[in-house]
Amino acid sequence: MELRDIDIFLTLAEELHFGRTAERLHVSQARVSQAIGKQERRLGVTLFDRTSRRVALTPVGRRLREDLQQAVDLLHAGLARAQAAGLGAGRTLRLGVFGHAGHELRPLVEAFRVRHPGCDIQFGEINGNDAFTALRDGKHDAHVLWLPVAEPDLTVGPTVLTGGRVLAVSADHPLVARGAASLEDLADNQVVDLGPEPPEYWVAAMVPHRTPLGRRIPRGPAARTFHEILSLVAAGHCVHVLGEIAARYNNPPGIAFLPLHDAPALEWALTWRTGTDNPALHALARTAAALGPTAL
Repeated sequence: MELRDIDIFLTLAEELHFGRTAERLHVSQARVSQAIGKQERRLGVTLFDRTSRRVALTPVGRRLREDLQQAVDLLHAGLARAQAAGLGAGRTLRLGVFGHAGHELRPLVEAFRVRHPGCDIQFGEINGNDAFTALRDGKHDAHVLWLPVAEPDLTVGPTVLTGGRVLAVSADHPLVARGAASLEDLADNQVVDLGPEPPEYWVAAMVPHRTPLGRRIPRGPAARTFHEILSLVAAGHCVHVLGEIAARYNNPPGIAFLPLHDAPALEWALTWRTGTDNPALHALARTAAALGPTAL
């Protein structure tokens, strides 16, 4: 019995419906019928009792399903072990993230571990003013960065997170009484200056230079880390735009996080050095693409 016919038989044994089986396997219903009929003629037994209303396994069909399922499980386990060896058993990918983003990536991490036993992910924290260095110098294998990333030496992979933005303000800021903020409010305040290290287009994707009406958004005091930003905000020296994940995992005294209702959603994607020959990294990217992004 060919592997494709085994797949058809086991799927039909699970679905007990020719149409659903064809849909799952992306083949025609006629192909399913032909494969089952071929095996029944070859074996000289009936594997399925079918009427116009139902499909059921015969006793011989049930026994064949048990035997084939064991064989298929062993085959998949062997392939998984071979793939793990090819990826480098025991290999740990180093993934740079902002703050607590690693918590939101748990579905991806778990799916990756299931698909590739022996491989794992270790998170490292990065900051907005220096989000590329650890990636370029090889300290990290990949980073999860907000888009766009338009660096010629970096490759942008699948989007893994999506979410909105918040405005961090001091607890006694006048905007707190409103319970929300808009991008226009930024022109009446100062935002943090992240310095010359990060690409300007990339910083502006998070904190624009002008409001939707064209008013300039002034840059104020400089900060290098997330905690330095929060300290400046709490002291009332500035406000700052952050991904909403910052509000989910932080509740520092003296700071309020206000939703920015008119700010476009953020997308965060896996990013790595172009030309990187790392099978485990590419396996992670395939897993992320199959899983789809997590909505914050």
